[in-house]
This record gives sequence, structure tokens and C-alpha cells, in this order.
Amino acid sequence: MQKTRPCLIISPDEMNDYIQTVIVAPMTSKARAYPSRVATRFEGKDAQIVLDQIRTVDKRRLVKYLGRIAPAAQVRVLAVLAELFAE
Repeated sequence: MQKTRPCLIISPDEMNDYIQTVIVAPMTSKARAYPSRVATRFEGKDAQIVLDQIRTVDKRRLVKYLGRIAPAAQVRVLAVLAELFAE
């Protein structure tokens, strides 16, 4: 089994309330200059939200709540997701 990694839940609360899975984007401390990555600071460290590796996981795999990302990072995440899924 792989090491536990931080992730950002990107599925909406309205969906999360009714099903047993959530959509997540992993987070990493390895900086890569990809347009699908959002730089942020989390738990006092530089990190990237890896939006090119989103996946669905069972809620039972979520180990511990670590907090929230900054509002500015939320805006950037939504903008990148909109760009990734634009027609």
C-alpha cells in the first residue's frame, strides 16, 4: 500500500452529502511548471494541487481533515478546472 498523501476535495458538497465517494486532486511538494497545477502554500509549505491527476475515492480512504486552501487558491483551482473541461 502506498503512503498517505494530502489531497484537495474538488467535488461539490451537494454531491458529497449523498454519495460515498468524493472527487479529489492530489497535492505535492514537487514543483512542476504545468498549466494544470495550482501553486499554493499549505501547512506552511509550498505545494501544488495536481489537477491533471483528479480521481474518485471512497470516503473511507480519507484519513484526516487537514484544513482549507486559501480563497485565492480556490479561485485559481476553479479557473484551471474550467479551462481543462471547456469545450
